[in-house]
Amino acid sequence: MSEYGILSVIPPALSIFLAIMTRNIMLSIIMGAFSGTLILSNFNPFFAIAELVEEHIFIQITSGSNAQIIVIMFAIGGFIHLLDKSGGASAFSLATTKFVSNATRAQFAAWMAGIGIFFTDSGNALIVGPLFKPVFRQLNVCREKLAYILDTTASPVSILVPFISWGIYIMTLIENTYGDVGIEADPFQVLLSVWPYQFYAFLALLSIPMFLSTGRDYGPMARAQIKYNEEINKNQKDLSQEQVSIKSSDDNSTLATFLLPLGILLSTMAIYMGYFVSTEGVKSIHMRGGILTAYIFASIACGYMMKKQKKISYDESFSEYVKGMQNLVFLCLLMVLAWSLSSICKDLKTGYYIASVIGDSISPSLIPLIVFSLGAIMSFATGSSYGTFAILLVIVVPLAYALNAPLELTIAAVLCGGLFGDHTSPISDTTLLASMGADCPHIDHVTTQFSYAIIPGSMTFMTFLVMAFYQSPYIIFAMIIMQLIVIKSVMKIIGVDTFK
Repeated sequence: MSEYGILSVIPPALSIFLAIMTRNIMLSIIMGAFSGTLILSNFNPFFAIAELVEEHIFIQITSGSNAQIIVIMFAIGGFIHLLDKSGGASAFSLATTKFVSNATRAQFAAWMAGIGIFFTDSGNALIVGPLFKPVFRQLNVCREKLAYILDTTASPVSILVPFISWGIYIMTLIENTYGDVGIEADPFQVLLSVWPYQFYAFLALLSIPMFLSTGRDYGPMARAQIKYNEEINKNQKDLSQEQVSIKSSDDNSTLATFLLPLGILLSTMAIYMGYFVSTEGVKSIHMRGGILTAYIFASIACGYMMKKQKKISYDESFSEYVKGMQNLVFLCLLMVLAWSLSSICKDLKTGYYIASVIGDSISPSLIPLIVFSLGAIMSFATGSSYGTFAILLVIVVPLAYALNAPLELTIAAVLCGGLFGDHTSPISDTTLLASMGADCPHIDHVTTQFSYAIIPGSMTFMTFLVMAFYQSPYIIFAMIIMQLIVIKSVMKIIGVDTFK
């Protein structure tokens, strides 16, 4: 039990409270961390600041694995920006529109393009959205549906890919929280163990083709489509100029502009990791080394394609690469603060105190269900899945370890809850970007999407409830079938054929 007693709960509790009240995740974690060092320094403000900076922030930044992660994050940011500037991602999305001939195919194509742009959740809406806006308008599909597809193929796709910023960030949090409770485990292997339990990501992604296969809409989405159908004759616009501008903006970019860097990225990782798999075995340092090398080579390929197709010099490409690195400064700062909060909670023994208080009052098997609910509420209120991951993992990993609750399932519950709340939150950056990418009024996107997202969200809650009594990753297959039945039933009973 913690010698600081109930005071050990103040840092994470204050972070959660301020995150919900202020919706500023950076300020919330800073204040939570400072409150922790204030307790550790016997409430001396000067020594609290000194300890926060010297014993936690500096220590976390100079930690070997943490420094490696920061370098990798900057490399990923540079590559994403280059891929966007090269026109490769746009060329990929544009290629999918060649197979579009009706409203249903247009929606399926947008879904597939959203899955294909898996490198960045925020870039998804800004790449796929402008390309499909004229297509949806021409085929009389309301912009609320496009915003929903953009939003649902953003974070749910990114969280499933271990070698992009989402995966690196989560692995870093896992490595630090595991280290704080004395667990020796490779974070990549832990993430792979968690992967099958990412129920919300799978259910949300699959819900789109399930809804589309019915050819119907319901609730606010149906009303939005009906309203759009009624206004078509009054709001006819000439699409030709917009479509020409989209195509001409990347006249010299071809699908190879996307496929070459992607191919180099994947092949480099395969070769790099394959060598260690066949020799000494894959360790965390090998994983990080492979990711960094792969993104550097892929970025060089982007620069080559930009010079070949757009006559952009390597110096200009490097400048764009640096701009992309700058885009991830906030995330890197957030990681450093999350690491610091984690180490402070370790010193205060927060997790062990909570575990001693809870004792036998809650069954360990119910911890993931409770964590999912808490994560969803917190992420919805703050609009930040990243912040939710950072704060909750600090608390629940030591708690689950102390109570002998399933660790991988508990981590998955944090990820699922954070993802669901972020997906439906009106103040989430991905929600805002989806509205922007589809040129949809934000409140219309929020209201129409919620009625669709609540089904996979509810199914995820039920999945964690079932897992409390019977733990198996294969339960997801039964829940996918059940979700399909629910969607088909809802559409049959209250759905409207909006594309007659």
